[in-house]
Amino acid sequence: MSDSVIESRNGSEAVQAGGRRRSALSRFLPFFGPAMIAAVAYIDPGNFATNIEAGSRYGYVLLWVVLWANLMAMLIQTLSVRLGLATGKNLAEMIRERYPRPLVWFYWVQAELVAIATDLAEFLGAALAFNLLFGMSMLEGALLTGAITYAALYMQRFGFRLLEIIIGSMLMAVAAGFVIQIVMGRPDAAPALQGLLLPQFPDGYAVFLAAGILGATVMPHVIYLHSSLSQRRVATHSDEQRRRAMRYYRWDVIIGMGVAGIINLSMLALAAAVFFDNGRTGIASIEQSYQLLAPLMNRDLASTLFGFTLLMAGLSSSIVGTMAGQVVMQGFVGFTIPMWLRRLLTMLPAIAVIMLGFPEQQVLVASQVVLSFGIPFALVPLIHFTAQHRVMGNLTSRGWVTALGCVIAAIIILLNGYVLAFELL
Repeated sequence: MSDSVIESRNGSEAVQAGGRRRSALSRFLPFFGPAMIAAVAYIDPGNFATNIEAGSRYGYVLLWVVLWANLMAMLIQTLSVRLGLATGKNLAEMIRERYPRPLVWFYWVQAELVAIATDLAEFLGAALAFNLLFGMSMLEGALLTGAITYAALYMQRFGFRLLEIIIGSMLMAVAAGFVIQIVMGRPDAAPALQGLLLPQFPDGYAVFLAAGILGATVMPHVIYLHSSLSQRRVATHSDEQRRRAMRYYRWDVIIGMGVAGIINLSMLALAAAVFFDNGRTGIASIEQSYQLLAPLMNRDLASTLFGFTLLMAGLSSSIVGTMAGQVVMQGFVGFTIPMWLRRLLTMLPAIAVIMLGFPEQQVLVASQVVLSFGIPFALVPLIHFTAQHRVMGNLTSRGWVTALGCVIAAIIILLNGYVLAFELL
């Protein structure tokens, strides 16, 4: 066989292989995006507060909490996607349809309280970023945050994919910022690896902080939102199409939650490397971190990058929080309010905290602990619904998945019980 024939055949095979790769990518792209939106809630300013405090107080010791919290998040968000795809309904709608009316109203009230705690952290974080970067007052920063997030939400009128691109770009900007900071900070690999693999709590407050990390990572309102994002995104008409769609959604979750996990691990490792390793164990606030990163790392860029990532995280998570709030209200009680009104109402607690002069760091950490208490209310019915064949059909969770979900729910409940009994009372 001549060389020209061989080259022609090889070229044809390469084109066919490239075509197959492009075809696989083109099949995946319609399903890519929901988890990136959900992932934004996993890197909000509450994560900054809890991860920085954990890293500065305890070094790398609580890295394992961040790792396991993100692995839990992968399973939980996969179950949420599965529910929306199988039923065509989000979690809040399923609860309204199948639970007694008084219980539904209770669920709605607690979900709204969780949403308030979420928005509080997001607005405070973004306002603080505007204050640190541009010298604005906290109140001015909060008002500007509200205006920017409403403008971004308005973009939904031009198609949901545009909003996904905006939010996804913000998420990747945060990730890039922390990758650069980690390279500059040079964390110590040995204790970091030990912190990842060896579970331990140095003291009681570390347990309280772990609950905050968990609440900041596994966000209750995003469990409701994610099931809504997969409801009718891509039409499926057969069991095989639903199975195929679920495979693509699973990869979407792995990518989105993986990015969020890397960012969270980087936050804690950066605080451990820059503050704890230099004997600055008292550095526990976002503002102190911003002010001391540059002198400790001998680079002004460090503080600017930190402020930029905080701003992107605050703005993007605020957008997602408002979207989740609309899903919660529509799902539980069957009506919605204008987006501008909801945006205004969710701003009020943050503005009140700013005007009353409460310390931002303590409010941020406390809000994440509140979120931790809200996780079981969303997680238990999610596990229950996805385990029922008459609800889920061919997308019913396997037995080991349901069992693992129950273990996760039990761990979260026990952790919350410990915090309530020994740290708060």
